[in-house]
Amino acid sequence: MKAAICYYSRHHGNTRKVAEAMARAGEADLIDVTAPAAVNLEPYDLIGFASGIYGFTVHPSLVDFLRRNLPAGKRVFFACTYGLAKGSGVKDAVQAASEKGARVLGEFSCRGYNTFGPFKLVGGSGKGRPSAEDLQAAQAFYRSIAGAL
Repeated sequence: MKAAICYYSRHHGNTRKVAEAMARAGEADLIDVTAPAAVNLEPYDLIGFASGIYGFTVHPSLVDFLRRNLPAGKRVFFACTYGLAKGSGVKDAVQAASEKGARVLGEFSCRGYNTFGPFKLVGGSGKGRPSAEDLQAAQAFYRSIAGAL
């Protein structure tokens, strides 16, 4: 099985840490959706999409990347990191994948370190997150998805 995890991660790299942990658990290729290189997702059997939550949803760059690059009918999963609340989370990405006829296998989420807006004044929220336990949970999630294929 060939797998890829496409991610958008800025600020503190919370989502990148989760994507890297998942990739180590299953030898998945990591793809930064902001990289300028062309991407061919056709050879992949399983494709993950991961982003931090920005304004209560995944970053628009992830959804745009998904719409441009996801081949029809692929098996996909989602992951996100968030500050205090997940909001609508990966809903926009799930909708975009559904438009491509993708089979959604699941979603992983965990808190991340957040210094956006007023949280910067108090040293941030979610210090130490994602934690080692969060990353182990991300790996277990990935193994359960990949192992079911």
